Amino acid sequence: MSSPPATEAAASRGRWSTGTAARLATVFAVGAAAVACLWAYGNRHDFFDLRIYVSAMRWWADGHDLYDYVQPDRVQGALYFTYPPFTALLLRPVAYLPLGITIGLLTAATVVALAVTTWWLVAPVADRLRLPRWYAAGIAVPLAVVLEPMRETLAFGQINLLLIVLILADLLFGVLRNARWAGVGIGLATALKLFPGIFIAYLLVTCRWRAAAVAGGTAVAATLVAAALAPRASWQFWTEALWSTDRVGRIDYTANQSLLGLLARLSAPDDPRRAVWLVVAVLVAAYGLWRAARAARVGDEVAGLTLAGLVGALISPITWDHHLYWFIPALVVLVDAAIPGTGRGLRAAPLGLAVVTYAVAAFGVVSFIDYSTTWGPTDSVGEFLTRNAYVLLALVLVAALPARSSRS
Repeated sequence: MSSPPATEAAASRGRWSTGTAARLATVFAVGAAAVACLWAYGNRHDFFDLRIYVSAMRWWADGHDLYDYVQPDRVQGALYFTYPPFTALLLRPVAYLPLGITIGLLTAATVVALAVTTWWLVAPVADRLRLPRWYAAGIAVPLAVVLEPMRETLAFGQINLLLIVLILADLLFGVLRNARWAGVGIGLATALKLFPGIFIAYLLVTCRWRAAAVAGGTAVAATLVAAALAPRASWQFWTEALWSTDRVGRIDYTANQSLLGLLARLSAPDDPRRAVWLVVAVLVAAYGLWRAARAARVGDEVAGLTLAGLVGALISPITWDHHLYWFIPALVVLVDAAIPGTGRGLRAAPLGLAVVTYAVAAFGVVSFIDYSTTWGPTDSVGEFLTRNAYVLLALVLVAALPARSSRS
C-alpha cells in the first residue's frame, strides 16, 4: 500500500531540512576554520604595499613628480610607485582619505571580489553535481582565502582581485556571449597593470579577433586619457620608470615566482642568464598558449584562461607570490575533472594534482620561510624546490591541467 501524499511530502521536507542543516554546518565549520587560520597567520605586512600607494599619491598631490617617490626599505633598499599613470589617476583620491578608510575599502572590495569570482567559477560545477550553488561557494571561498596568494594580497593591500574581476567578467560573460563590450575588461586591466596583456594574446590565439581589438583599443585609449590628464607622469613612466628594473625589487627574491626569478636563484643574482630566460619564456609561452587555445576550442573557457594566466605569471620578469591567483581556477578545473559523474569513482590523476596544488599554495613559498633573508642562489635540492615551488607547480599545471570537453 502506497504512502499518502501528505506523508511523502512530510518525509521529503524532513530530508530537505536535514540535508540543508548538514550543509549549513559544513559551511560554518569550513568558514570558522578559515577564519582561525587567518587569525593565527596574522597581518604580517600591515598593508605595506597599500601604504606605499597612499604615500606616493600624497607626494604627487603635493606637487612632486610621481615616479620620483621612493621609500627606504630594510630588505630591498628602496621601493617606488611602479603602476602605470592610468592606475595613479584612479588612486589619486586616496591622497585625501584617512588611511584607515582606504584600508577598509580595499579589504572589503578584495573579499567581495574573491567571493564573486569564486561563485562564477564553482556555480557550473555545482549545477553539474546537482549541489546548491551557495553550498559549493560557501566551501570554496573559505578554502581559497587561506591560500598564500590570497593571504598576501590581503596583508599587503594589493589590488590584484579587482583586476581579476575585470578579466573573468570579460572572458566568462562578454567573450562567451559575443557581447559588443567583450574585451573592455581585459583592456582596462591591462592599462592598470600591464600583466593582464597576456589575455589579449589569449584572445588572439583563440581567434576572438573583435574582442582582442576591443581589448587593445581600450588599453590604448585608457593610456592616452592618462597621458592627457597627467602628461609629465606618463612621459616619465613610459620613457624611464618602466625600463628601470631596480624599481620593482630583487629578481632573486624568493617571493618572485617567475622563470627569471628561478634562473636568478640558480646563478648569481646579478647574472640571471637573461638569454636563457628569453628562450625558455618563449617556449613556455608558445606551448602554454597553444594548450589554452585547445582548451577554449573544446569549450573549457576556465581551463583556457587559467593556462593563459599561468603562462603570464611564468614569463613575466617579476611575479610576486600574491600575483598567483591562477591556482584557484586551476583547483576548480582539477576538482571538477576528478568527479566524472554519478556512480563513477574519482579520477586519481586530477584529484592528486588538486591535492598537491592546494597543499603547495596553502603552505606557500614565503609564509613559513624567513621573508627578510631568502634571496641569493639556492645551494641545495631542497632549497631549490621550496624556493621555486610556485614556478615548478605552474609549469606542471601548464603541462597537465585537463580541458573538460563536455563541460563549459
